Order: sequence, then structure tokens, then C-alpha cells
Amino acid sequence: MKPERFDEGRFEFGEEVRVTRNIRNDGTYPGMDVGTLLVRRGSIGNVVEVGTFLQDQTIFTVHFLQQGRMVGCRLEELLGIDEPWQPSRFEFRDKVLCAVDLAVQGEILVARESQGEIMKVIRDLEPVHYHVLFKDRVFQVPEPALNPAYPETFIEPES
Repeated sequence: MKPERFDEGRFEFGEEVRVTRNIRNDGTYPGMDVGTLLVRRGSIGNVVEVGTFLQDQTIFTVHFLQQGRMVGCRLEELLGIDEPWQPSRFEFRDKVLCAVDLAVQGEILVARESQGEIMKVIRDLEPVHYHVLFKDRVFQVPEPALNPAYPETFIEPES
């Protein structure tokens, strides 16, 4: 018997999914401090329930067996297990340092060690690229040209 489909384009009960960003406690996960990492991006779990939050957001409860946690995820945070996935070192809002000078026609626009913020992850390029906000300009930067701004708190992704 085929599992029930919640809505067209949504995940089925029991379906394996991959989370695309680190999931941290926003205060709704009991017994852990706000900001604590619950599930690493790239982790695989199974959809166990679907519901809504504030009447307009669909939330999928996903059981991440390896982590022993059930976590609510929005649709945009999930990929089907057969969808292409390319791990990335950084995600939206991560603070980064430029590992090299970024220049156009010899003019340095972003100096090495300048701090920026990830605005978008572009996984369909090899290597992964990012839109990074440096001061008041956004640049598309390949992953090898970036380092974590705070290495002591950086979580290296699992492949």
C-alpha cells in the first residue's frame, strides 16, 4: 500500500528526506539551550508528521534516527533523498573571511581577511559558490576562497 500523499509536491509519511541547513534550537526543543545544534545539514531522516505553524507554514516533523531527535522542518529546508545534494562548508547567514584578494581587472574590491556574510548558497556549481555580502556589495565567491570567520565555533559539514 502506497503511503498517503499530503499535498502534491510535498513529502509522504515515512519518506526519507535530507535537511539542507543546520537546525538549531529556536527555543521550541525542550531540555536544550537556544542555539544548540540539533541536526547537521546533510543529515537524513524520515517524515513522521505534517502540520502547520501560524496557520500559513507547513511544518514536517522529521525523525533523525542517527541523532535520536524529531525536529520540525519547513519544506524549503528539506530535499527528497533522491534529489541531488552537494555538501557545502557554509550556509545562509554564516560569517566568513575572504581567503584571497577579490579583484576585477587588477583592482582589489575585497581585501584578503575581509569579513562577509553568506547571503545565498549556490550548490549547482562545482565547487559550491556563494553570494557573499562584503560591506555594501554582494559578490559571487567560490568556496575555496572563503574561510570561517569564527573557526572556534565553526562546524565542519559531514560529506
